[in-house]
Amino acid sequence: MEQQLNFELQGNDPRVSFMAGMRRLVLDEARATRDRIQQGWSRPVPRRVADGLAIEGLRVEQVRLDGDLELVCVQNHSRFREGDTLCLNRGNPFEPPRAMVTLESDDETRLLVSLADLGITWAELLTKADGWVLDEGYLDLSHYFLDALDEVADSVVGRERVLPLLMGRAAPKIDVERWERGMGLADSVGLNWSQAEAFANAYAADLAYCIQGPPGTGKTRVLAHLASALAEDGERVLVTAFTHRAINNALNKLDEVASDTAAIKIGRTTRADDLAVENYEYFDTSPMAAMKGGYVIGATPFAPRTRRLGGVEFETVIFDEASQITLPLAVMGMLAGKKFIFIGDQQQLPPVLTTRYSGGAFRDSVFGVLAERGFDTMLTDTYRLSAELVAWPSRHFYQDRLVPVEDAAQRRIDYSQPPARLAEILDPEAPKVFVDLGHHNVTTRSHKEAGVVVDLIETLLACGVAAGEIGVVAPYGAQGREIRNLLRQVLPGTATRKQIVVDTVERMQGQERDVVIVSLTTSNPTFAANLAEFFFQPERLNVAVTRPRKKLILVGSRHVLKAEPEHEEWQQAVELFKDLLDSCAYFSLYLP
Repeated sequence: MEQQLNFELQGNDPRVSFMAGMRRLVLDEARATRDRIQQGWSRPVPRRVADGLAIEGLRVEQVRLDGDLELVCVQNHSRFREGDTLCLNRGNPFEPPRAMVTLESDDETRLLVSLADLGITWAELLTKADGWVLDEGYLDLSHYFLDALDEVADSVVGRERVLPLLMGRAAPKIDVERWERGMGLADSVGLNWSQAEAFANAYAADLAYCIQGPPGTGKTRVLAHLASALAEDGERVLVTAFTHRAINNALNKLDEVASDTAAIKIGRTTRADDLAVENYEYFDTSPMAAMKGGYVIGATPFAPRTRRLGGVEFETVIFDEASQITLPLAVMGMLAGKKFIFIGDQQQLPPVLTTRYSGGAFRDSVFGVLAERGFDTMLTDTYRLSAELVAWPSRHFYQDRLVPVEDAAQRRIDYSQPPARLAEILDPEAPKVFVDLGHHNVTTRSHKEAGVVVDLIETLLACGVAAGEIGVVAPYGAQGREIRNLLRQVLPGTATRKQIVVDTVERMQGQERDVVIVSLTTSNPTFAANLAEFFFQPERLNVAVTRPRKKLILVGSRHVLKAEPEHEEWQQAVELFKDLLDSCAYFSLYLP
């Protein structure tokens, strides 16, 4: 096959070249991920633990009837997050006994994992209950991608719809009568003007449409009404996304705005604990398998390539958070349908890739590739951000087009009890503040900064702010865990503590809270300069500062602004970062 590919490339066939680029991305990503993780495995266990890449001293407390394992440990300073693939082993991940597992739940010293592959016998788990280690793991899913790419080349939908669209050789046509019907439907459910325009165009397009949804503009609401309208027309609709959280959010919003729409999710039950609609492991065991009318199904792009949803055809595929979906991943979902709606925001987080490309379509998301080709609409009214909170992101990312609705513009945080401490920082008339701790040489974890964050949380709770309305964003998993560990000490009540979301920017995208505290953490300029593509990434910054409805508190050190990255692009990103801090009310809180 490689010889044929090389021969055809010499013939300058653009389709073959395009397919080869996607194939190369898949293979390079799989190889780079495997090499990175195995390089980590080669280090001693104490080093892996210190780097946050392992948890040692685990004990198997229980093997559940469903095969999931309950594990306990004394300390957990890892970077791991729920949903990560990990390797359970006896200290050497290269040798048996070992098994790849998925981290389902992480309560610091108590973890729940499900077996992704059974490389350990039940006897080994039960007779050797102590002394287990969790390391970074990986599952090579490249064959799913490659099979999908092969199908694109061999199928009618691939050759006539998917490839021409992705390569810029086809554009959608809008049916005028259907557009007018769409505008009427949008008006009947109370969508604002930009939402109605996006809805009508997506509803009337024959091939594809893109909806850009900046923070708080109601993109999930538009998605839900669109999915409901298409199902009402008798269409089978697949709602998919990069994360289960995004799929669940979309289905929950659909249940909220159109509960009579037939809708389910296909996937593991462990990914459905916050789901308002029914979840089924497999399509053929669901009521939809016998339905003749329209319906909505939520599933990952992988599901149509597996027994879960394989062979099920859809009229429309709606991609949420499409700015995080690579072209090969998009192809997986697109092959299941005939029409494609992409909802995302290229000014928020791009796809996470291990390999680094110089640029171009294969590094970009499917949304980034398709947006601004003349078949996209940007939602412009934010229901989340107040006038003070929206000004900076609107100016730098949305050409001053993002504006607050009237009810949000003058929004302020309201305390049932005025703050007894930190009153200036928590002043309702200062919606956006920077607390400068002045620390030096911090890289990925600051105990001092975590202490200030927890102090702010305690004070907010004492003022009557609900725990569920407080969120903390940190750039690193290590800092997030440091904050959570301190919270365990001051808030022993599990229920209250679990309502306070403390997570990375990636996990906070799509969420909102009344108050958001951003722990900047890093103050070592050299470290920040070397990590500039990550730390100063404008899209990451945009997501972090657009989570709050009423109050944004940035906690960190201005010493990080001394960073001097090598490339001009990242020097400009440092200036953007500085501009953000300068736009905030400033408070110095230098601590010994």
